[in-house]
Amino acid sequence: MTTPVNLNRFRKDKARATKRATADANAVRFGRSKADKALDRARTDQAERGLDGHKVTDEPDA
Repeated sequence: MTTPVNLNRFRKDKARATKRATADANAVRFGRSKADKALDRARTDQAERGLDGHKVTDEPDA
């Protein structure tokens, strides 16, 4: 005679496997490489520095 199978565990394991497969597929489709993230961060920092350089201050120039 075979051992009984816990159907709740089987159902949950199947759901986990499906979620994991979906997550892996999304990571491939939407994931960004470290170089892409660094490039985006560098561009954002450069844009912020450019804006800060053009900031108008309320202090009068002597």
